[in-house]
Amino acid sequence: MKFFIHWCFQFTLVICFAYQYNCENSTYTTMYDGIDLDEILTNDRLLAGYVNCLLEKGPCTPDGKELKNNLPDAIENDCSKCTERQREGADKVMHYIIDHKPEEWEELEKKYHSDGSYKLNYLLSKQKLSLDSQENKNVSNGDNGDDDDDDNDKDHQGGQQLK
Repeated sequence: MKFFIHWCFQFTLVICFAYQYNCENSTYTTMYDGIDLDEILTNDRLLAGYVNCLLEKGPCTPDGKELKNNLPDAIENDCSKCTERQREGADKVMHYIIDHKPEEWEELEKKYHSDGSYKLNYLLSKQKLSLDSQENKNVSNGDNGDDDDDDNDKDHQGGQQLK
């Protein structure tokens, strides 16, 4: 009986340590969340440094190394360990690279996510936002999106009502 109690206690400790480990590692480190992404994106030299790090073409800063280590897991698990801020930052960076650095995006995509689904989904959502924006603009200008004039039931050549 004493052995059983001792074994249960040890088992409980192991479970607690495993639970604590999983809880502590449920998200990626937030140590680098304060980095100014706009500064990196608007500076070709800084952006090239990060891209080269990810492509193993150059050295990595500490935050670049962290990104490089976590990127495969984040892609594989749909950023499930990302904080909301990290998700927003990742989308911002990837959207920028897709729109402004397509050659670099293609290299990164080949290395990390070769099926092209992220880019496709982004471009489709961008297209949908553009269409939604155009519809909202038309509605706010009083246009219901119908290209017909107010006399849409009249034959414009003869002025006769169509049946």
